[in-house]
Amino acid sequence: MLVHTSNTEPIFLFFFSSLAPFTISLRAADNITVTIKLKPGILPVCLIRVKSGPRFEMKIRPGENVTLIFTCNTPEKYFIMEIQKNIDCISGPCPFGDVHLYPPELPRLNRTFIWDVKASTKAGLELKFSTPLRQIQPGEMCPDLVSYNINSCIDTATVNIGTFCRNGSVSRVKLLGGVVMSLHLPWNLTLTTSGFNIANRSSIKRLCIIESILKGESSVMLMSPNYPLGFPEDELMTWQFIVPSNMRASVFFHDYSLSNCERKEERVEYYIPGSVSNPEVFKLSDSQPANIAGSFNLSLQGCDQDAQNPGILRLFFQVVVQHPQIDENVTHLVDLSKERNMTVTIHFEGWPRQNPRVPEPMCLICKDPRTCDRVLTLASGATYKISFLCKDLSRLRITAEKGIRCVDLRWCQSKIYSLSVPKIITQLPVQLHKFIWKLVAPEMINIEITSPSLKLRQHLQEQNCNTSYSYSIVSATPETEMNVGIFCPGGAIEKIQLRNNITISLKTFGKGFINESNHQDLKMSFVPHIKDECTFTVSPDSKAKTYLQTPNSLYGLPPYVSISWYIKVPSKQVARLGFSTDRMGITCETGRAYVNIKEQMPGAEETVRREDELLPQPRNMHHNFWVNVSNCKPVDPMQLTLKFWVTFVEKQIDLAVILGVLSGVGVLVAIGLTVCCVKKKKKKSQNPMVGVYNANVNTQMPGKQRLFKKDRKTNESHVYAVIDDAMVYGHLLKESNGSVTPEVDVYRPFDGPMSSLPPSPPPLSFRKDVKRSSNTEEPPLLAEADHDTYTFAHQRSEELEDNADGNEKNNGDTSTSSMENKEQDSLEE
Repeated sequence: MLVHTSNTEPIFLFFFSSLAPFTISLRAADNITVTIKLKPGILPVCLIRVKSGPRFEMKIRPGENVTLIFTCNTPEKYFIMEIQKNIDCISGPCPFGDVHLYPPELPRLNRTFIWDVKASTKAGLELKFSTPLRQIQPGEMCPDLVSYNINSCIDTATVNIGTFCRNGSVSRVKLLGGVVMSLHLPWNLTLTTSGFNIANRSSIKRLCIIESILKGESSVMLMSPNYPLGFPEDELMTWQFIVPSNMRASVFFHDYSLSNCERKEERVEYYIPGSVSNPEVFKLSDSQPANIAGSFNLSLQGCDQDAQNPGILRLFFQVVVQHPQIDENVTHLVDLSKERNMTVTIHFEGWPRQNPRVPEPMCLICKDPRTCDRVLTLASGATYKISFLCKDLSRLRITAEKGIRCVDLRWCQSKIYSLSVPKIITQLPVQLHKFIWKLVAPEMINIEITSPSLKLRQHLQEQNCNTSYSYSIVSATPETEMNVGIFCPGGAIEKIQLRNNITISLKTFGKGFINESNHQDLKMSFVPHIKDECTFTVSPDSKAKTYLQTPNSLYGLPPYVSISWYIKVPSKQVARLGFSTDRMGITCETGRAYVNIKEQMPGAEETVRREDELLPQPRNMHHNFWVNVSNCKPVDPMQLTLKFWVTFVEKQIDLAVILGVLSGVGVLVAIGLTVCCVKKKKKKSQNPMVGVYNANVNTQMPGKQRLFKKDRKTNESHVYAVIDDAMVYGHLLKESNGSVTPEVDVYRPFDGPMSSLPPSPPPLSFRKDVKRSSNTEEPPLLAEADHDTYTFAHQRSEELEDNADGNEKNNGDTSTSSMENKEQDSLEE
């Protein structure tokens, strides 16, 4: 134990245990050095006690014999051991063969055996492993804590070939020049053999060769030397893959980077037995060969790098071996020649968020027998023949994207675009995951989305979408993005108008979309500029309650955005509108937030509520109406999200309405009776004159064109009723300064030919019967004015009788005005 006292040196207090001592004897000929030292970052709680005294670290050199004892019961917690053997194959013979672990009976500590073999670059060394190894990334641990590390030494440069665990596929590693081999063992594992041997080989003329034996369906992950650091400049290395001839191998690059080359070009080369173009050269950015039958070699070639900015060449890749698929020769035609701005990507489930590296067996998509990948993208304007190397196609998905752009409204305003999934996609044996439409329009041109027959339903808690697909609509500008919502077919929304660029994503759920895809009716068009950010046209279902919500519900309606809903109400129904909350739930930092409701009818009143007021109570709407929500800039962290509902009820005639109508009718009847009585009283007091047609007066104005094209017998414009005194003598009342100034009308004369008899008056039912008393005196007759076109006179009863007889004789018309009869009776009295 370490104790500090003032003004003195540290004092070590040792507590010795009863542990048995260890004796380590090293032969000088073995050239082995043993080093025992504290683990990095461990306090010296436990020490090594030797004859010369306690120590923190101890080194035993070749030819030494040392007895030691630890001062604690668990020295494996504090100490590690390194056993290094130096082998010189340049000045003397190499001890080829199996490599043993020496010396035996070492303390039970975490230990590392190191073999430093020096060899000429003109010869090669081969490390052969009895148990194949698996390469791991730096920092990764082996499950059993047993790991091998291989370093190649050329002159003074050391290259880390890699770190490996047991139970893999790497069986041999061939190196040029010297090698430093390390074996890390845990303290509780006792091994007597290293698991590999060393053999001498001729020069391999490259940095190293790694041999991997792949049996059955399997895969191996491998890395370039020094990964993730750079591959040595202008070096060459090779991986040899031993694959059964009845199996198929495919190569996938998961991570790579390129250096800055001054000369040559970084590349990979494949040597495939039976290929007519060996070696096949590929760039690291190319899609690598797949569906390779049998064994092959893969080489990585570096270049001469820029001294000022060399960059890094590195590679991390995977080789997958699997059985040939039964339907590998079955091709599927994908004709995208007539499509524009469209891509179709076939990928594994979870792409691109997940990148599973060891899914066995792997599903591959092939454009041709040798060009296969787990992800295949097809562009529009061409035709493809694809095949699948996959036992279970349900692990694959399709994601497609199509762009629609409008530059000039004159060319695209009248065009309607169908937003439906093409049949070339639905006919493939792979499930559609997502189809994305990106709709782009310049300023002052907006986008309209319609669903004429199916209509859209907004996905909300009260009305979930239970269909096999749904639409996600996002409105975006370079500065902001607004999630309009998730919609599915079978709702009440007929139309959505949006002011910005739109992204519509159709996402499928299950296999039912194949059947429902035949009924898609979503369409879009470009329309002139609209006022609001978004406008919905809604025809709610008369038998269900329709819920609607402001967009961007997760983050709230963006500041200063206005959204409108135009809701249609059938003529024989009444809509009931209500809000799910009683307030907007925000406080404005700047501006005001409003909710406006107005029916679309002349003189309709508008209901307006601010954010600091209660929202309207549920109300009945008898006509089509608008609901508008305009946001302010809310105080953080408040967000404006409003939800309202619409339902329908049949129109019912209210008792109060019936009583009101009856009362109105009664009032009108009373007014009518009053008017009749006043007119009757006026008639009795004024004794109106009777207008009689005078055939002897010339009513033809000289030079006046005919106004009527029909003659006397076919035109009834000359038939007159009783002419009111106020109409004829109004100018006299005006001259006598009367209080009433009646309207004066002027008769326009009939210019056509006339018969000898006046026309018959209208039927009796069109005139009112006026009763006159027998003792009423007749007013004096007025002189005929020069401008009058009628002659008003009292006729004697004899003249009336003669005229009546003449009418009967000439026209046979026996209908006589009742007023004329009464006038005749009065004269006779």
